[in-house]
Amino acid sequence: MRIASNTVSEQIVRQIQNLGVAQAKLQTQVGTGQRIAQLEDDPVAAGRVLDRQSERRRVDQFILNADRALQISQSTFSGLTSLKDISDRVTEIGTLGQSAQNPESLQAYASELNQLIEQAVQVGNSKFGNDYIYAGTAVDTPPYTVTRDAAGNVTAVAYAGNSTQAQVALSDTASVAPGTSGATNLGIRDFVNQIVALRDALNANNPAGITAAQTALISTEDVLVSAISEQGAVEMRIDVNKAQQETLGTNLESLISTDTSTDMASTIVKLNQTQLSYQAALQSSASIMRLSLLDYLK
Repeated sequence: MRIASNTVSEQIVRQIQNLGVAQAKLQTQVGTGQRIAQLEDDPVAAGRVLDRQSERRRVDQFILNADRALQISQSTFSGLTSLKDISDRVTEIGTLGQSAQNPESLQAYASELNQLIEQAVQVGNSKFGNDYIYAGTAVDTPPYTVTRDAAGNVTAVAYAGNSTQAQVALSDTASVAPGTSGATNLGIRDFVNQIVALRDALNANNPAGITAAQTALISTEDVLVSAISEQGAVEMRIDVNKAQQETLGTNLESLISTDTSTDMASTIVKLNQTQLSYQAALQSSASIMRLSLLDYLK
């Protein structure tokens, strides 16, 4: 049975078109190193890739959260250590005041305490970015407000923040509060007020008042030490969770790469084979076209 020449020509044209598409696809894979350019290239693998890319975006957000939480915790820790340094000097002044023999020495110690009070209030109202650190979640308001006498000296400190701690998500199942607790924030207020009490006792040359203020300062120092220790533990927890998320992110990238990356050696072999088939199809097409033209002329 004789096959019409136009049918053969159509088949060859379709074959050439298919080979051209395959050749272009393989060239793209070799050029980019990626075997999936469109969903239809491998729907199952493409679905896995989309899921893992979505998970990777969540992981990246958790890593950013950890970075911010760590910065907040470090700023909190720095402020607490500054307050501890102030506490050390205040306690030393209290001890010296208990053994001071003349009013001039007591006045000098009280004058230094005035500066330490101002410094402590400044630390208490320190910020991380635009947020007050020791205010709980009331981050837009200075947490420590002061009352002053006619001479401008601080006579009392009040706490204007709240006791709520902001939580930062570190993973799908873990979160952390990088700031201080409400108890610590109130302890800072009490600490400053006790420095005020010690200063007033020194100014009044009141030995009993000096002793009472000194005892109270030792108690608030324990609050600061405990808060410093807690912040150290928080920073360690953040570091551990961040490392876990970074490892998870690396693993996801590896899985994505496995699904999307082309096997360069085998792809080049396929490309060479397709190019040979393409050239052969072109040559066959030319030969058939010549025969068809001779048949027509006959």
